[in-house]
Amino acid sequence: MANLKEIRNRISSVSSTMQITSAMKMVSAAKLKKAQDAITAMRPYADKLTELLQSLSATLNEDAGSKFAEQREVNNVLIVSITSNRGLCGAFNSNIIKQTQHLISNVYTGKQVSVLAIGKKSNDAFSKTGLVIDNQSQIFDNLTFDNVAEIAQMLMDKFSAGEFDKIEIVYNKFKNAATQIVMTEQFLPIVPVETEEEANSDYIFEPSKIEIVEQLIPKSLKTQLYKGIRDSFASEHGARMTAMHKATDNATELRDQLKLTYNKARQAAITNEILEIVGGAEALNN
Repeated sequence: MANLKEIRNRISSVSSTMQITSAMKMVSAAKLKKAQDAITAMRPYADKLTELLQSLSATLNEDAGSKFAEQREVNNVLIVSITSNRGLCGAFNSNIIKQTQHLISNVYTGKQVSVLAIGKKSNDAFSKTGLVIDNQSQIFDNLTFDNVAEIAQMLMDKFSAGEFDKIEIVYNKFKNAATQIVMTEQFLPIVPVETEEEANSDYIFEPSKIEIVEQLIPKSLKTQLYKGIRDSFASEHGARMTAMHKATDNATELRDQLKLTYNKARQAAITNEILEIVGGAEALNN
């Protein structure tokens, strides 16, 4: 009977876990819809703005000498690593941490590399190594363009001051609820298009290219970072919903197996009791 009690306890424990994972799945599904709508709505605008900026940057060095397009010898690198504040979302966080570690260990070997952590998981992973210069995990408490713009402005100021020669963003790009793509994008300096003819083919600039560029560059960079964080935010809920769906299915399967084991053990115990009673009766008759 002790064995039956142990199995009943396991069934109860698995059922409780299944209720939790099912509830988390539904919560993530509700949050995913809102986050997905937000990134889907802003992505065309952000992509077009980035395209325009890259086209303009082909003539920046000649016309405006933009400090944000200045190509320097890369000695100091800043990696903006965007993860989530919570776990239970499959490989969502570990993929970003692995990609960031790959950049540190392989791509920028011999360089001075620092990490700006956006998300507690990123901060926890790299704070022990002393690479984290700042932790902006609180951005997810109130994810607005204005709050992200402050972080982007800080990055632009650090690049302008020469603290970093290159800034990269590592984040999960949202494709669908089950698929997230790890992205590494260069934030600064701005990457120009290859030819000036491509830069001049599609646009007419009024009042002047220089004045437009001075206003466009900060706005485009802020939008680029906001899009990356929004993408990561939607990807997080998609990854968590998928992970909790699989966990719920696994818990259901385990619970069914335990119930089957319990029923078999119970039937065996009843059979043994019947055999003992019959054996005792036979012994009395003899």
